[in-house]
Amino acid sequence: MNAVATLWAALAARGRHILLFAALGSVGTLAQYAVLIALVQGDLAGPVAGSCAGFVVGGLVNYQLGRRLVFRSAKPHREALAKFFTVAGIGLGLNALLMALLTGSLAAPYLPAQILVTGLLVLWHYAGNTLWTFRAARPADTPKQG
Repeated sequence: MNAVATLWAALAARGRHILLFAALGSVGTLAQYAVLIALVQGDLAGPVAGSCAGFVVGGLVNYQLGRRLVFRSAKPHREALAKFFTVAGIGLGLNALLMALLTGSLAAPYLPAQILVTGLLVLWHYAGNTLWTFRAARPADTPKQG
């Protein structure tokens, strides 16, 4: 196979992986939005707090789906969960910051603001979880026994 065909095949495989990540991530996103809407519409929280609470619920759903179906990781939960929630914690901070900016300073309605923020953060979460959380050890990365 020539270099161009190899590159196209690699790009197509990465594109399919991103689509799987996004499709399964939509389940966690639905959980996030359900919590957000329930809290805001029930006058139990404002848009930023409701978004953050929903983010945590969605994160728990996405960890299980990502670990098992997207990345098919065999990493121990102790390692994978700590890394996942480090990536998610940074995402939560970005979510809160962007939601505060959009719904506060810019006075955007909370649902369109959350849709925009979610779209932006998909890229962060995919990159962080692909490159760090669930990255498979390469032979040079594994400790030698003996």
